[in-house]
Amino acid sequence: MNAMIKSLRHGCIVSCQALEDEPLFGASHMAAMAVAAEQGGAVAIRCNSPADIAAIRQAVSLPLIGLYKRDYDNSDVYITPTMEEVKAVVEAGAHMVAIDATSQPRPDGRTIAEFIAEIKAVYPQVPIVADISTFEEGVHAMELAVDLISTTLSGYTPYSEQQSEPDLALVKRLADLNRTLVLAEGRIWTPDQCLECLRAGAYATVVGTAITRPREITKQFVHVIRGFGEHSQPTRKK
Repeated sequence: MNAMIKSLRHGCIVSCQALEDEPLFGASHMAAMAVAAEQGGAVAIRCNSPADIAAIRQAVSLPLIGLYKRDYDNSDVYITPTMEEVKAVVEAGAHMVAIDATSQPRPDGRTIAEFIAEIKAVYPQVPIVADISTFEEGVHAMELAVDLISTTLSGYTPYSEQQSEPDLALVKRLADLNRTLVLAEGRIWTPDQCLECLRAGAYATVVGTAITRPREITKQFVHVIRGFGEHSQPTRKK
């Protein structure tokens, strides 16, 4: 087994990403976030865009799972969708590359099998993380000999299971095959949920929003407490 992949075992991978409309958008912010994650014990960083990857590579000593989100008018695939994005991710310094490995039509018209074959031919030393949304997609990615399967897109394709919790059932079904290591990713908000994912067979967990997106974290708190004063009476000291 690749020593870098071995180092991920039962660890917490932190996804350091921010959208353009978020206050923390920008390479310097994400590099600082990655440093904080490393200091907190993260085993790797998942990061998006050449600029962020390059900045984070300079800031931390952890393995980087790089991706490049780009929208194409003719496809719903946006996580490192073509070889152009793969090249940018690798040249920016990512140690591994994450790709959309769903069954959705790709912007360049290639099949996922053709895409993975080309990545392996051009970058044979770069491990591939296949982001999938269903069991069938995970099995297909395993057959294509990717290095890691991640449940990243479960609930984010129109045909996958829609739920508010981590997809433990998908993690378990894939892990029980004992073919390719599985990363649990998506809607993980608590340490207890990380443990549940590991118990389900995940090799490691990937946590993003719950750690690195303070605007969304704040929304969670506000959503829970909003309206409290309308339905409850304050407790008075006697």
